[in-house]
Amino acid sequence: MRNVAMLLGGLAFVVAACGGQREGAAPAGDTAAAAPPPAAATHDVNMVMEGTTYSYVPAELMIRPGDRVNFHNVSGGPHNVQFWPDSIPAGAAEPLGAGMPDQMAPLAGPLLVEMPATYTITFANVPAGEYKFYCLPHLANKMTGKITVQ
Repeated sequence: MRNVAMLLGGLAFVVAACGGQREGAAPAGDTAAAAPPPAAATHDVNMVMEGTTYSYVPAELMIRPGDRVNFHNVSGGPHNVQFWPDSIPAGAAEPLGAGMPDQMAPLAGPLLVEMPATYTITFANVPAGEYKFYCLPHLANKMTGKITVQ
């Protein structure tokens, strides 16, 4: 009887130590943690006048959903950022508008008169695609740009 008790005790120890799992298997109820999404990045775009040329620098930018873009009035203002509603992805107007504070019209940021004023747009929950924009006061001068959300 003593040998049976020792055998059962030893067997219980082996089962407890091994956990009854296959080698390399995750413990029951344990799920592999998904990698966290990349942190939102902040990008800078300068609004400038060089000679007689008005431009966004850079004029094209690639970002991820959730990123922020700071538009800086560097020279030649007033400037703003305004998106063409027909030049953004379907379903983008509402989330894009939500990330544009102090709009003077739908999808139109305010005029930045003072230097060095900054206007920040947050691209949270926006669909991937191209977002074409322009500066309303300098559209005739071809001050345009494009943000591509990956």
